[in-house]
Amino acid sequence: MEDRHVLAVLVANRTGVLNRVTGLYSRRGFNIEALSVGTTGREGVSRITITLKGDKKEVDQITKQLEKLVDVIAVKELPKEATVGREVCFVKAAAKGEARERLIQLIDIFRASIIDAASDAITACIIGDTDKTEAFLKLAEPFGILEVVRSGLMAIERGSVSMEEEADCGNK
Repeated sequence: MEDRHVLAVLVANRTGVLNRVTGLYSRRGFNIEALSVGTTGREGVSRITITLKGDKKEVDQITKQLEKLVDVIAVKELPKEATVGREVCFVKAAAKGEARERLIQLIDIFRASIIDAASDAITACIIGDTDKTEAFLKLAEPFGILEVVRSGLMAIERGSVSMEEEADCGNK
């Protein structure tokens, strides 16, 4: 059964690392649903959060392959029950006449914010889990969505667990 999995990958912040990681997926026929990358609190270390669908066996296989890459420091599948995650989504929608006020109300209901307003369109920023983003997009669709930009999921384990400390970053 294909489930959604979230992998956190700590890598050395070097040229070509992201290309090698994503290339590993494409060579094995995996589709990455979402990808976010950023530096960490440790110098020279970046974190890649990868969201993908697959069965447990496939995810274990890709995890083992990732661990073999030279610039990969650590790979961890984040447990659903002990992980918090958010994505950022910009939604530009048509907003004329009476529809404008209804769109503003929808933005308020979802605790999103207006980041740009023109006479014929509003751009909102929504931050939340993937389900919240999908629900907002579904309800905003009748207004006429002009453009959507999504960051991809960023996720971290709850509590005091630190992947960077577990991996002893910088010592690989």
